[in-house]
Amino acid sequence: MNVPHTSYTPEQIDRLARRRAGAKMGWFIHAFVYLCVNAGLALLALSHGRDWYAYPLLGWGLGLALHGAAVWLMGPGAHWRERLVEHERALLARRN
Repeated sequence: MNVPHTSYTPEQIDRLARRRAGAKMGWFIHAFVYLCVNAGLALLALSHGRDWYAYPLLGWGLGLALHGAAVWLMGPGAHWRERLVEHERALLARRN
């Protein structure tokens, strides 16, 4: 689906919109589970006077951040990705 965004057919627009919405919904679900589980872990750890909850919080937080970057910055139809595709097209066109 590496066509310029100005030439999308209605079917391509629908397919891309559904993929983007699904990816974003997946990230929101991931973030919600992250918050719930880590709040529970923090309550459990703090109720016993411990502070180990920071380790899963940070590790999983990194995973959530990378997931977010993949969805919001590099996902299908992302503006950043489209600019890179256009740049590569221009480079390849100059070589021909």
